[in-house]
Amino acid sequence: MLLVTGGAGYIGSHFIKTYLDLNPSESVIVVDNLSEGHRDALIYPDRIRLVQEDVGHIAAMSQIMQDHDVDAVVHFAASCYVGESQTQPTKYFQNNVVQTLNLFQAMEQAQVSRFLFSSTCATYGNPIRLPLDESHPQQPINIYGLTKLMMEMALKGYHERLNWSYVALRYFNAAGADESGQIGESHAPETHLIPNVLKTALQQRDSVEIYGDDYDTPDGTCLRDYIHVTDLALAHCKALNFLKSNVVGEAINLGTTHGASVKEVIDLCREITGCDIPVKLSPRRPGDPPSLVANADKAKAVLGWETRYSLRQIIETAWHWEQHRCY
Repeated sequence: MLLVTGGAGYIGSHFIKTYLDLNPSESVIVVDNLSEGHRDALIYPDRIRLVQEDVGHIAAMSQIMQDHDVDAVVHFAASCYVGESQTQPTKYFQNNVVQTLNLFQAMEQAQVSRFLFSSTCATYGNPIRLPLDESHPQQPINIYGLTKLMMEMALKGYHERLNWSYVALRYFNAAGADESGQIGESHAPETHLIPNVLKTALQQRDSVEIYGDDYDTPDGTCLRDYIHVTDLALAHCKALNFLKSNVVGEAINLGTTHGASVKEVIDLCREITGCDIPVKLSPRRPGDPPSLVANADKAKAVLGWETRYSLRQIIETAWHWEQHRCY
């Protein structure tokens, strides 16, 4: 049985839908405290058992794993906002480090040793070369990236000393929504660029904030590698198959290898929606690197994975979701 933490969240729910679609005889255990997740994002209730619990509750998590004969954990539960991490570091160290270490202790007690980890390109910090490959130095410039790097280092120790198998998937910028329209991105507050641009198109916001236009990029705004959430979900399925058939300790980038600036994203949203989208220039946010673009060669070589969705398709699926959202 597969245990998914944070499975009612944005990326977790898309992974679960993709995993269950690809494995029609399987079911999953989801542990989510629903602080940011949504019950309605778990669209196959007959194949999902949701346990509303903190992943850092050692005794409860160990018992769940033993009761359901769990053989692998996919870990999405975390706080994940760069800006917030800079102003609330204690929250991020507690949720992303302490809670995850408690989860490791529960796994030890239940003798579970396969772990698929939701990591991030924020572990790299300011790039010294682009595109970023997995050998790039990891020197995070924000607390969020630091907490994820700390857990990658902990996993390396568990792999080397306890023979755990793990894959740390370093995401670039997740975006978009499932093509079915049943699930999508829903955060409160929403801090990600594409949904906020589309909310502005729907007149749910007065304007889109551009945080700095004086970066060393072609148009002065931050450059990011946007990856469709369904592409991410499929990568997790492939990584899980790889993990279950090998004793490994790997870190793998997930990105498209193409960057788009904040201004380019806004312009494409204007084209797709046909709406005027006002913008507001604001100061830079602390912890934002100028450019983050992936080298995803390792994902292709090791997992046989490549992205399928373009930035246009990412925005089109996100636009459909924003117009018809279910939660």
